[in-house]
Amino acid sequence: MSKLKVVELFAGVGGFRIGLEATKKFKVVWSNQWEPSTKTQHASAVYENRFGKKNHSSEDIHEVPTSEIPDCDVLVGGFPCQDYSVATTLKNSGGLQGKKGVLWWQINRIIDEKKVKPKYLILENVDRLLKSPTSQRGRDFAIMLKSLDLQGYAVEWRVINAAEYGFPQRRRRIFILGYHKDTEHFKNLKKEPLDWVEYEGTIAKAFPIQNFKKQKTLSISKESIVEISKNFNRDEKLSPFENTGLMIDGKIITFSSKPKYTGEYSKLGDIIESGVVSDEFFIDKQSNELWKYLKGPKKIPRKTKDGHEYIFSEGGMIFPDPLEKPSRTIITGEGGKSPSRFKHVIETDKGLRRLTPIELERLNGFPDNHTSLEEISNVKRAFFMGNALVCGVVEKIGNELSLTE
Repeated sequence: MSKLKVVELFAGVGGFRIGLEATKKFKVVWSNQWEPSTKTQHASAVYENRFGKKNHSSEDIHEVPTSEIPDCDVLVGGFPCQDYSVATTLKNSGGLQGKKGVLWWQINRIIDEKKVKPKYLILENVDRLLKSPTSQRGRDFAIMLKSLDLQGYAVEWRVINAAEYGFPQRRRRIFILGYHKDTEHFKNLKKEPLDWVEYEGTIAKAFPIQNFKKQKTLSISKESIVEISKNFNRDEKLSPFENTGLMIDGKIITFSSKPKYTGEYSKLGDIIESGVVSDEFFIDKQSNELWKYLKGPKKIPRKTKDGHEYIFSEGGMIFPDPLEKPSRTIITGEGGKSPSRFKHVIETDKGLRRLTPIELERLNGFPDNHTSLEEISNVKRAFFMGNALVCGVVEKIGNELSLTE
């Protein structure tokens, strides 16, 4: 059986590629990584170092013509969570254009302009996508679903916490799978949509669920994207979208579910380096009290610009981080020596220290030293892992998707 051809957008340092190619059933044929906030494209340099420069683009995706992107079976990407509201309609093409710079619309543009559309989509984002923006809870996700419906896709989604399925990091992300109407997956999903999302579908087999709460149904089949952008869920306090759901032909089923997992669980202690660790990662005694303060509970009087006084409060965190449990979520500010509430700190025989770049890579399932390059600082390596996904989650999804191909 030939491998499924993959185009990887917003590639970062290659998490999707590592996960899918680990199955031996996918091959990345083109990739793009471009970071607008920096002149030097560090993540792209790491990607090229690990996978080669051939068929990799480090240009602004807005400037890449669709004709330069090869046809593929699977389009994947971890796109940024932004405001997806619609700015205008394009009269001639019938397509839609969102706010300038919003990268979701580049995915939509590429799919729209492809004569041969990808059979499958695998997209990843932070779970707040389901309830953004605060003024219209769930509107952004509804726009995405409607966009994909117009492109001929059925869509299923699930919020997955990696630690609940045996991985060593508590990292909660939404995974969105699209199936084009020409695929068997689309036809099977349409026959029994509820069975698909609960038991028979790609995500359900990769990450089984239980304790289904009563489903909600809604429809976006008659509204245009512009109408959804203006009116969806306006003045409502809660998003209609739960952590599990699907959309086909504009009809949506969504419900809350809990993980069903009977395998082994990993913990932070499993990924700790056993060799000598550089002194730069150890916490000096002078800053120890500041670390404790930042990690501890607080109630601080504050005042707004207009003079309103209030109490800012936050709860305490376990300090140091327990080795017998999965780690907290890695964030982009994980690197650097300065004390922080959110950085990981562990206790070792030689004292308290931060996590090393290798340990952060292991928490996301990357090979040791995947991000190591002479010109890449340890702070930047930590930043990469704060932006990355858990490769093993993608691998499990890829395995189930390819089994029925």
